Amino acid sequence: MRVPLSWLREYVDIPADATPEDVLEALVRVGFEEEDVHRFELQGPIVVGEVLEFVEEPQSNGKTIRWCQVRVAPDGETAADGGPAVHGIVCGARNFFVGDKVPVTLPGAVLPGPFPIAARKTYGHVSDGMIASAKELGLGEEHSGILRLVELDIDAPVGTDAISLLGLDDVAIDINVTPDRGYALSVRGVAREYSHATGAAFRDPADREWAEVSPGSGFAIVVDDQAPIRGRAGATEFVARVVRDVDPTKPTPAWMVARLALAGIRSLGILIDITNYVMIELGQPIHGYDLDKLQGGITVRRATPGEKLETLDGKVRTLDPEDLLITDESGPIGLAGVMGGGTTEMSGTTRNVLIEAATFDTVSIARTARRHKLPSEASRRFERGVDPMVPFVAARRVAELMTEYAGGTSDEEFGGALFAEVFVSGIALPAEFVPGLIGVDYTTGEIEGALRLIGCEVEADADGWHVIPPSWRPDLTDKWTLAEEVARIEGYHRIPSVLPVPPSGRGLTLAQQGRRRVANALAAAGYVETPSFAFTTDVLNDLHGSPSGEHLPSVKLANPLDGQAPFLRRSLVPGLLQVAHRNVSRGFTDLALFETGVVFLPAPGVTYGTSHVPPLAVRPDAATLAELDASIPPQHRHVAVLVTGNLMAKQPGAAPVTAELADALDAVRAIASAAGVTIDVAQSERAALHPGRTGVLSVAGTQVGYVGELLPAVAEASDLPGRVIVAELDLDLVLSLAGEKVVAASLSGYPAATQDVSLVVPADVPAAEVRAALAEGAGDLLESLRLVDDYRGAGLDDGTKSLTFALRFRAPDRTLTAAEATDAKLAGVAAAGERFGATLRE
Repeated sequence: MRVPLSWLREYVDIPADATPEDVLEALVRVGFEEEDVHRFELQGPIVVGEVLEFVEEPQSNGKTIRWCQVRVAPDGETAADGGPAVHGIVCGARNFFVGDKVPVTLPGAVLPGPFPIAARKTYGHVSDGMIASAKELGLGEEHSGILRLVELDIDAPVGTDAISLLGLDDVAIDINVTPDRGYALSVRGVAREYSHATGAAFRDPADREWAEVSPGSGFAIVVDDQAPIRGRAGATEFVARVVRDVDPTKPTPAWMVARLALAGIRSLGILIDITNYVMIELGQPIHGYDLDKLQGGITVRRATPGEKLETLDGKVRTLDPEDLLITDESGPIGLAGVMGGGTTEMSGTTRNVLIEAATFDTVSIARTARRHKLPSEASRRFERGVDPMVPFVAARRVAELMTEYAGGTSDEEFGGALFAEVFVSGIALPAEFVPGLIGVDYTTGEIEGALRLIGCEVEADADGWHVIPPSWRPDLTDKWTLAEEVARIEGYHRIPSVLPVPPSGRGLTLAQQGRRRVANALAAAGYVETPSFAFTTDVLNDLHGSPSGEHLPSVKLANPLDGQAPFLRRSLVPGLLQVAHRNVSRGFTDLALFETGVVFLPAPGVTYGTSHVPPLAVRPDAATLAELDASIPPQHRHVAVLVTGNLMAKQPGAAPVTAELADALDAVRAIASAAGVTIDVAQSERAALHPGRTGVLSVAGTQVGYVGELLPAVAEASDLPGRVIVAELDLDLVLSLAGEKVVAASLSGYPAATQDVSLVVPADVPAAEVRAALAEGAGDLLESLRLVDDYRGAGLDDGTKSLTFALRFRAPDRTLTAAEATDAKLAGVAAAGERFGATLRE
């Protein structure tokens, strides 16, 4: 909200020496956010000049210029720039005449841009300044000719400072107004808040007697809302006043143009400017109709299906049955509270004006503005709620300004009004509630004083107070909002800054702790977390969410963000592939990524979703909650990793190290260690993964995920060059298998005994199963067991392979002898031999 200070000073006492920053500081104290300070970015000397004569001189480029003699100071006096009283100026405009008074920017002046003015030679003359247009001064968009002061009804002496004369020395503050404080979208509201912050005297421009603002009668107004939204009628107040014999060609006063420009509104002619001016001043949107174009009275109603309206922006809009309309006997003439229609708009031929000031339902206006993509200053205020007591005052104010500046006559006999009694519900405020909620020991006087200051009626009762909020504060609906107002008015600086102390025994759940350990472990291992959207295609769901690639059910969204990806994911891998593709396309080819997130695994034959939406502001009962829970598919939290490119870049003395399957297995081990489980790997097959380079992951015999290298065709389809290795685990399942407590292994102070063993087994026996047999046979002394080689070739019988394992033994209470370690190793060999026919390789 941009508010010129000269305007603000009309309704609240601001010290003469107060800067815009001082005003903003005061408003920040009562809860507003400072945005900016707006000024007319120009500096003098800019003075009133009189055109004494000019000579039109055609140029070789086809343009005709005027060589003008302009008096810029009284006879015998020096001009503001130190030059003579008469300046020679070259001007390209041709809309002025001898004797006209015009704004003249003298050498040394600076116009918005910045555009410094200096004497310069042009078209064969030395132009000693410039005659300015309205746009060049920042007063509007008009740039077709010179600003003639007679058009603004100004006749000032030659040499007068044009900056102050035109109101260009004013300045506006800009504050951010939150949606719950719509009353502050007006000079009236901001002046009131400045008064709250500083104690300065406030003069309410809406404080007028009923007899003074009551309109005439005879103009028919009907509200016929057959389909009110949420049971609230589309319009509750509608005031119509008539001003006759206006002259729409009269100039808008310069001070009004300047104030509107600082408020961010351009001048559109005296009649529209006045309606905009009153809207900014009082916060009440106003619409003016050409009374002679109206057919009959006005009816406020909902649109019928297929009905159309041409709005003021020239667009023909197909209306929705929820749209609230202003209509006459000819049909729709405006979208209520949003934008008027073209058939009854005020124009250069308007002579009689019907002024509309109304109160419309906030929800209706908000929906219409969004539906038609028509945000406006009017809808912005109606959406937040306007003061229902102001329409009468606002209509009267517009009539007075049109009478004064547009030459009209207010018709006090003819008009109309439709209004309902304004009822504001009272709020019970317990005596100890505000101090208990805010944490400040406010006195009774402070609480009552703060509430009365913002306009509330406060009546003490046995339990505290009965409070009736003011009509301009629809956001005050309960005791909590009243407590916030007390804190705001008394000052946020009084609220103590105390860190809350969590109760003992609380904190992260075991599952949350486990997920955090896993994420931290992967990050510590060099992986980067890349959360992605949970949306994908059914093809990718089948490819990555199913071991064999067969079609599995997926949840399809009714209103997806991306129509090409309307399904909820069954796997995290498609998201990681998208992230990898985006990075590779930007030159980042060496990647180690991970994501933890939810996947959606609907059961075959089950339909999810519900058409029953519980009503607002009512707690659903147990049956409704159970129905909602049943409408949601099972959601499991997974963790997935992706590696591609080089793990170590090429450097002097070392070749690059390419990411391989073993690196993804290291990530799996990091996950296992953080979760507190042991994950076994066995060879497997999967539709999207390379045969022979795919493993199934399991914990204590329960399958928890997979690891493997993407098929080249799958990697190519994702525009990923080279090898891409992925792994994905059901993190919820892994953590549940870990149990409630993860016990750290004890550290032995005794040395380890290491031995290797090479076993010859049939080629089709998985190495993981041989490893498990070795571990089982070696017993408790075995500390670690790692596969270091898989050999197939010369020296072995056909159909066999040699698996070499590195074993490490350690006892918790003594130093092992070589014989003890050997016995344990041979026990493991015996177990593998019994189970798979394994023999020691000679």
